[in-house]
This record gives sequence, structure tokens and C-alpha cells, in this order.
Amino acid sequence: MEWLRDAHAMEEQAEQMLESTCDRLENYPELRERLDAHRAVSRRHADLVRQCIERRGGSRSAIKDAAGKLMAFAQGASGLFVGDEVVKAMLATSTLEQMKISSYEILKVTARTVGDAETERTCEESLREEQQMADWLEDNLEPITQTYLQREEIPGATAKH
Repeated sequence: MEWLRDAHAMEEQAEQMLESTCDRLENYPELRERLDAHRAVSRRHADLVRQCIERRGGSRSAIKDAAGKLMAFAQGASGLFVGDEVVKAMLATSTLEQMKISSYEILKVTARTVGDAETERTCEESLREEQQMADWLEDNLEPITQTYLQREEIPGATAKH
């Protein structure tokens, strides 16, 4: 149950972080579109995990959810003060995706072990979608970094976001 609560808090954190990041990405439309789409995926995953928690007779952890959202707010707000926000956003999002992938792997094995086929299916679906996002980020890390570096070279251009 605690691991399900952790996964729920992570999805809530991801949704908040992606929302605050998307609001500022003006010069990287493909990244903005992809992060915005994944924000909706994170919202759906949070709902699915919440359903697993409730089906198993538990409840969400308000403290974990609040802490995750606070961390996401701090991550998003920190972008206001750095010149390389887009690169740091890619790094933070990639890191969070890897944490979510590992979390869903652990939850999938645990659900299978305790005989909870519904939670196992939910985790397998979420795992697949998180891996797709992680793969996209990995594939696009170089081109987005190159775009950032090129924009830095243009006098008066805004490379930040």
C-alpha cells in the first residue's frame, strides 16, 4: 500500500512539474507539446493508482501528495532563475521518468506476487507509457540541447525557454 501511495504522489508531482514547465516553454514547441501530453498521462496514471489504492481498501496519503506537489512547485519555480531552464527541465523530467519506471516495475512484481491482477495490469500499462516518454526524452536530449546551444549564439535570442 505504501508503494502505491508513493506512486500516486510521484504522478501528482509529475503533473504539477510538467504543468509549470509547459507554461514557460515558448521556443521549444515539440518539447512543450510532448510534456503537455505527458501531463495528461500523469493525471490518468494518478487516477488509476488511486483506484488501485481504494480497491485494496486504502486511501491516498495527503502528506505524500502535498510533499510531491511542493517539490514540483519548487522545481518549476527554480526554472525562473536559471538561464538553461530547458536543459534542466529535460534532466529533471528524465530523472523522474526513470523513478516512475522503477516504481511501476516494483509494483507490478508485488501485485503479481500478492495475486492482484488488476493492479498488475494497471502497472504494466503505466510502465509502458512511462518507458515511451523516457525513450522520447532520450532520443530528443541531443537535438534539444543543440537547439538551446544554437539559440545561445544568436544576439538577443532567448534560449532559456
